Amino acid sequence: MHTPALRSRLPHVGTTIFTVMSALATETGAVNLGQGFPDFEGDPRLVDAVSDALRAGHNQYPPMTGVPALREAIARKIQALYGHTYNPATEITVTAGATQAILTAVLAVVHPGDEVIVLDPCYDSYVPNIELAGGVAVRVPLGLDGEPGSFRPDFDRIAAAITPRTRALVINSPHNPSGTVWTRADMLRLQDLLAPTEIVLISDEVYEHMVYDGQVHESAARYPGLAARAFIVSSFGKTYHVTGWKVGYVAAPAPLSAEFRKVHQFNVFTVNTPMQHGLAAYMADTAPYLALPAFYAAKRDLFRAGLAQTRFRLLPAEGTYFQCVDYSALGVPERDLPEAEFCQWLTREVGVAAIPLSAFYGNGFDQRVVRFCFAKRDDTLRAALERLARL
Repeated sequence: MHTPALRSRLPHVGTTIFTVMSALATETGAVNLGQGFPDFEGDPRLVDAVSDALRAGHNQYPPMTGVPALREAIARKIQALYGHTYNPATEITVTAGATQAILTAVLAVVHPGDEVIVLDPCYDSYVPNIELAGGVAVRVPLGLDGEPGSFRPDFDRIAAAITPRTRALVINSPHNPSGTVWTRADMLRLQDLLAPTEIVLISDEVYEHMVYDGQVHESAARYPGLAARAFIVSSFGKTYHVTGWKVGYVAAPAPLSAEFRKVHQFNVFTVNTPMQHGLAAYMADTAPYLALPAFYAAKRDLFRAGLAQTRFRLLPAEGTYFQCVDYSALGVPERDLPEAEFCQWLTREVGVAAIPLSAFYGNGFDQRVVRFCFAKRDDTLRAALERLARL
């Protein structure tokens, strides 16, 4: 028997750090604050809406672009929140989660040899997506000189990275892993920077409803010059606490959507029918997503208050459901370990799982910072804090 040898399309990719740390948390009985998913259920009314759709016979293929009622609900939401009108027939596409949406956008626009700018640290799917399309990822570090721990965009560095081969730029706000939220000034600067170019923007906005302290989410849809060149990606899984459902969407101008849909139809073709109908019905009530900032701010504040009693140095958490901390001042010898080893030790010996920030950098940049997820029940957070208080 002979199994043919393969030349890997992704030779440098192994098992993700999220899978590794979640498995270790399960093995050791640690509190899992590593992988970004809630440990509580979504709204029973949403489950009921999907059940109703199942029983109503919505169990065959939906339109390739998504159930019309759901695309219309998405368009209404974007218009109400961000003031931009998308045609649900030609400019909204329902996807099998945000990760598929980003891959499909990349495959739709990136040709072999094209360059795509990504901002480090970044979500781990971006660069493999670019490589699968034959593109070249150009990593530009986030952070401003003179501001330790900053993850703000440096537009001078971004501008310097643009070449005639630059096809796209990927941004993410609120930002995973740092929790940084881009400001209106940031978006206006980006709009001016891209105005004279043919660069496509891929705007990952899956944490759009998780912004705190009176800030607003500055969607690319708010800015005509950005909306005209952007694939805007969001996630029902993140918004409605149902990450396992893997339903998201992309909003983009009709010419961009047309190319996106060409790839989408041969990528996944279409998305789970009853869940689309259930989501469309549930979206009639805006309260669940409008209440998210207050809901998650309370969890963030509970978690930060507990961490403030330790020697962890808390980094700002303006958005998302992640809290980053610097562990270099802890009163244990392990404070000198590299991030990945520290997370292994923290999981095995302290009983709390975290994610090393170095996993989000192309060069494994290590700054003694790890990321916790606070999208957990309050008793889960308190249990983790009780263990972390021993440090």
